[in-house]
Amino acid sequence: MKWYTEQWSDDCRFSLRYNEQLHSEASPFQQIDFYKGDDFGTFFTLDGLMMVNEKDEFVYHDMITHPAFATNPNIKNVLIIGGGDGGTAREVLRYKSVEKVVMVEIDELVFRLSQNYLPLTAAGVEEDPRMTMIFDDGLAYVKNARDKSFDLILVDSTDPISVGEGLFTTAFYKECYRVLTDDGILINQHESPYFTEYAENMRKAHTKIKNIFPIASVYQFHMPTYPSGHWLFGFASKTFDPIQDVKATEWNNFGLKTKYYNTDLHVGAFMLPTFVKEKLANEE
Repeated sequence: MKWYTEQWSDDCRFSLRYNEQLHSEASPFQQIDFYKGDDFGTFFTLDGLMMVNEKDEFVYHDMITHPAFATNPNIKNVLIIGGGDGGTAREVLRYKSVEKVVMVEIDELVFRLSQNYLPLTAAGVEEDPRMTMIFDDGLAYVKNARDKSFDLILVDSTDPISVGEGLFTTAFYKECYRVLTDDGILINQHESPYFTEYAENMRKAHTKIKNIFPIASVYQFHMPTYPSGHWLFGFASKTFDPIQDVKATEWNNFGLKTKYYNTDLHVGAFMLPTFVKEKLANEE
C-alpha cells in the first residue's frame, strides 16, 4: 500500500492511496510527479503539492472558467497564465464564440507530461487553431502585451511560492488591468480561508486587487483535494458585476454540459460565510 501525503498545515495532513508512480522528474523550475490510484485516477503534484487529479479536476476547471463567461458571454480573446495541465484551456475552447486563446505556461514539461499522462485535461488543446501556446514567464508576457488586448485573463497558477510568486503582486495585477479591455475580467487564485498561511495569501490578494479594479469580488467552491476543501477565486472587472450582470439565459444558450458549474449556483458562489468576509475585510 502506497500513500501520497501532503502537509496542509503544521497540524494537518492529507493522504490518498496510489498504486504506482508513473513519472518523477525535476524540471528547471519544479519537481513534477505523476501517480495513479483507484479512487482519484491519475494525479500530479508540483513540489509535493496536489495540482490535478482525474476525479475532481472538473470542479476547479468549471469554476475558473464559466463564471466569467456567464457574466460576459461576448468574450472573444482570452489569456491564460499558467494552466499547464490544459484543463482551463480545454474549457475555454468549448466556447465556439471565442476567437483567440493564448496560454503562457512557464514550464513546458508540465504540459508535455500532462499530454502523456492526463489526456483528460490536455488532449486536443494544442491542436485547436485558435490556440497559441507560449512556454515562458507569464508576468513578462503580460508586461509586453498591448493595452486592452484581452477580454478575459485567467490566472491558473500555483500557490504564491516558487514560480507562482510573481503572479500575486500588485505590479502584476496592474499590468492585467492595463491589458484588459474596458469590459475585461480577471479571474485569479485566492487560495483558502481556512488555514492561517492560505488565509493570509487570500487577504493579501484581495486587498491588492480591490485597490486596482473598480469591481472586485471573491467566490468559492468545494475542491476536495485542495487544502481544507474550501477554495476561492477572485473576480475583478472594469465594468461587469458578477451578481448584478450575470446573464443566465445567454450562458445556458451556449448549451455546454458541465459537471459542477450552473447558473443557479453562480450567484450563490459569491455568497461568502461570515468568517471569510471578515478575513477579506481585514486590511491590516
